[in-house]
Amino acid sequence: MAGHNHGCCTPHNDNGVFGKRTELIFAILSGIFLITGFLLQNFTELSFTYILIPYLISYFFGGYYAFLEAVEEISHGRFQIDFLMIVAAVGAAFLDKWAEGALLLFLFSLGHSLEHLAMDRARKSIEALTNLSPKKALKKKGEDFVEVNIEDLEVGDIIRIKPNSTVGADGVIIKGNTSINQAPITGESIPVDKEAIKDTSKTFDSDTEIPEKSRVFAGTINGNNAIEVRVIKESHDSTLNRLIKMVQEAQEMKSPTQLLTDKFEKYYVPAVLALIFLLNFAFLVVDESWSDSFYRSMAALVAASPCALAISTPSAVLSGIARAARGGVLIKGGKPLEDLGTLRAIAFDKTGTLTEGKPKLTDIFLLNGESKDDFLRTVIAVENTSNHPLAKAVVRDGKNRIEHSNGIAEVSQSEAIQGKGIQGMVNGKLVRIGNLELYESFGGVPNQISERVKALEKQGKTVMLVQNGQDYTGILGLMDTPRAAAKETLSELKKTGIRKMIMLTGDNQEVANSVASEIGITEAFGNLLPEEKVQKIKQLKTEESKIAMVGDGVNDAPAMANSTVGIAMGAAGSDVALETADIALLADRLEILPFAIALSRKAKQIIHQNLWISLGVVALLLPATIFGWANIGIAVVFHEGSTLVVVLNALRLLGFRDKFSNF
Repeated sequence: MAGHNHGCCTPHNDNGVFGKRTELIFAILSGIFLITGFLLQNFTELSFTYILIPYLISYFFGGYYAFLEAVEEISHGRFQIDFLMIVAAVGAAFLDKWAEGALLLFLFSLGHSLEHLAMDRARKSIEALTNLSPKKALKKKGEDFVEVNIEDLEVGDIIRIKPNSTVGADGVIIKGNTSINQAPITGESIPVDKEAIKDTSKTFDSDTEIPEKSRVFAGTINGNNAIEVRVIKESHDSTLNRLIKMVQEAQEMKSPTQLLTDKFEKYYVPAVLALIFLLNFAFLVVDESWSDSFYRSMAALVAASPCALAISTPSAVLSGIARAARGGVLIKGGKPLEDLGTLRAIAFDKTGTLTEGKPKLTDIFLLNGESKDDFLRTVIAVENTSNHPLAKAVVRDGKNRIEHSNGIAEVSQSEAIQGKGIQGMVNGKLVRIGNLELYESFGGVPNQISERVKALEKQGKTVMLVQNGQDYTGILGLMDTPRAAAKETLSELKKTGIRKMIMLTGDNQEVANSVASEIGITEAFGNLLPEEKVQKIKQLKTEESKIAMVGDGVNDAPAMANSTVGIAMGAAGSDVALETADIALLADRLEILPFAIALSRKAKQIIHQNLWISLGVVALLLPATIFGWANIGIAVVFHEGSTLVVVLNALRLLGFRDKFSNF
């Protein structure tokens, strides 16, 4: 398996004379010649010289790949399972037990050819990623579009994406509107609406500045409209290619169970070889011939070979990583896959993780009888002159709340007052919009209005008071609202056994408490600097032994690094998030987290089942062969059977679905 050295578990890359199925066809031929030899031996009077021919041919086809692997391993100074099987088969032939030796090699080769075919299924789920990106793109040259190789595209090139075709490069839409199926990258099941950026000449200092609605990823599928895209990443650096690379690297990272079984095998294989050597001298204490003792030792050798044990964990890890990738979750190896399922506590960043990450207009209070539409038209007119995120939120949401649109008023002499608000002339009157601090320099505000503003602030809202001329006309409340899925997701996490869910945020404690109570967070900690988040994670780790940190992967990177499992939200296209996290939720969807945890728990359960199966068969079979209750034939059937059972058990993860999701 990936990252595993055991010969019996290494897929053969050589296609051979019959293509990719050569190993399976060799195994079948071995079986045919084994049956031929058995029939000739038992139902004809032929000389044994003729009977030996089909057995030798069976030996050749059955032992071909095992012999190649044994030679490969021995050249590296390792004596692994294939070598043990070859020794057992040669030993059987030495005792004139040709039928049993051929049976051993036939079932061994058949078992592993089927195992390799089965494991290829898991690999293909991952390798399917590499086929997502098209090989060609239509690049703009002058007024025409010409076909070029994807590798030849450079940053800044403009490419045309035809309807219902695959996007060839990471980029930003500069012409056309469409809907794009992003499932291959983010796991999102519903196509996402996309539109061209307003200013096509604008360049972006970082990918995060590109509006989500205008960004496209290589490997995603365009809808019914043609679009033009400006390339922002070369093919080798695209999100898709980075994901492929990371998934491949993840296969190489061993899980705690894998490391434990590797350590076990390191001592186990020499111990087995010592036992087999000693069994050759059983005739000194038991009334039997040396050939009987030798046969007993060969049967024990087959029974004790830890092939099922060697394959049990990596096969489950590979299948788990493949299934997660298909659901929009990148898991970087066996360790985070196993650790995720053992968690009982999760810490969340607030902004952009539990909340939308952008302020929304949540409250409008009118103070002097003016109509809501007139009030909002005045406010929008003034705020429209500012680039501040809060001003943009007021304009965006305010426009949606106007019932009868009669246009926006004209503004003159607009002036931003740093950290306090904004003012401007509307219809000959000075309009001020800002916090209480803005009005202190103008004599303060009446107590009744001040108390109302402070009450809203205690709810964690950013509050703006509006003054039109001499009159206070209204109060606006803004807040970064929780994600629509946050409350339900946290409820599902509770059902999976997560007993402690903590929020760590740099926002003030009132804001933290307000969001926490709304969505069901156990405990909220506000006013935290990045290094204080790290201290909190360390403290929680000592209390809970294991804790995950869920964040955006940028300012939360130190906290993620200090947690048991670092989980990045919306990591598709974010270099920092992909690099720092152990697990990346590629789409910006919190609701995928219960699926990832449920998959991890299932993977761990299957790993444990596989260990019990593989060790259980050895524990039963080894004494049976030592005491002569089972011969080589029986040992082979159970040995190869257990190997196939653990692989097929692991492959169940590829079809995993849980009650928390539809991913």
